Amino acid sequence: MRGWAVGIVRGAAAALTVVALGHTVWNGLTDPGIALAFGTLITIGELARRDSGDAARQQPAPLGSAGALAYALLGQNAGAPTHHGVLQIVAVVVAAALLGIVPHIARGRGPALDHLARRVLTVTFAAVCFQPLYNSGQLEHRVGQGPYLVLFLVLVLGLTALCDAVLGAVLAGARTGWPFAPLLRDELRAQLGIGSAICATGVVMALGVAVAGLWAVPVFSVPLLLTQMSFHRITAIRTTYRQTITSLARATEIAGYTRPGHSRRVAALSCAVGRELGLSERELTVLEYAALMHDIGQLSLVDPVPAGATAELPEAEARRIAGLGGEVARQTGVPAEVAVVVELQADPYRDQPVAARIVRAVNAYDDLCGGARHPGGSLEALERLRLGTGHDYQPEVVECLARVLARGGRARVVPVPPG
Repeated sequence: MRGWAVGIVRGAAAALTVVALGHTVWNGLTDPGIALAFGTLITIGELARRDSGDAARQQPAPLGSAGALAYALLGQNAGAPTHHGVLQIVAVVVAAALLGIVPHIARGRGPALDHLARRVLTVTFAAVCFQPLYNSGQLEHRVGQGPYLVLFLVLVLGLTALCDAVLGAVLAGARTGWPFAPLLRDELRAQLGIGSAICATGVVMALGVAVAGLWAVPVFSVPLLLTQMSFHRITAIRTTYRQTITSLARATEIAGYTRPGHSRRVAALSCAVGRELGLSERELTVLEYAALMHDIGQLSLVDPVPAGATAELPEAEARRIAGLGGEVARQTGVPAEVAVVVELQADPYRDQPVAARIVRAVNAYDDLCGGARHPGGSLEALERLRLGTGHDYQPEVVECLARVLARGGRARVVPVPPG
């Protein structure tokens, strides 16, 4: 089913692109000055993308996205009606976006194919909702040019944002195998961030051009460009922060207290279980940081725990190590919730927050699978966890873990940042 969904999305985007480009080349550009202005804006927006790695492949180019939406919702230019249609909008957006991402592709940082397909379908949806009504005169007859037009454009943007969120959730689910509902919720929440700025700039730019002409395009682009620069800075800070925590978590492996890759496996599998349980992005961030640092308390031990397997320690000793880990986490300046999760991971699950319940179960699973004393592997480890659901592990967490393992086979290792 996931493969069919991705095939439909890509196929629809490709078909629209071919038809739109063919139609525009055959018939020529209508209102070429307007097309050039918005095409230039979209190209500049793509060139301004400064993300690298996976971020570049998944994050939108805010300025380019806003320009595409504004072009799709454009009805007038300085009081004069425009005549471009849906197919020309798609053709201009695709051509300008491709021109802007060429330098990124040359450096191996271009956006993913699914991201481009999502952009094409989202812009097409917005244009189909607006342009036929405007070109036929029905929009002006029923809505006019006053505040009702603004309300109509806001409604179209809301539906467009919903369409974009659904496409994003479908493609992310196909890529990761995670459940659709939590992914859709995360996509909708993302629309409230940079997505709301993109939509607001798009509608304001379209209304500004309708009154003041194409001079409104650069004027209304400046605020979003500054927002995009701030967004890049925040993303870079978060990336550096995560790399620091990951490096700190590796201290237990380098010192020989835990098995290589243990903290990264626990973090990756914990986040997968958290998504299965429907945690928000912020809760998943806290969960990931706590999972990476869950064994940091072992650095205070004189004699290392064999293979770092704290799951089979006496309860009092496990809680002592967890308490020491919480103190260390507080000293690193991580959010207070992370230190609490680390500190309470060895408590009975009824006394733990959800993140601590997940970390405890996943840590025990990885410990039980990694030792020679448990040659049965994952099935025996899961059975051991199920036997401990009366006191140690929450049943819902264990069953979510089992479902995640059944889908993926094993946890994906979180990549270690360079250096």
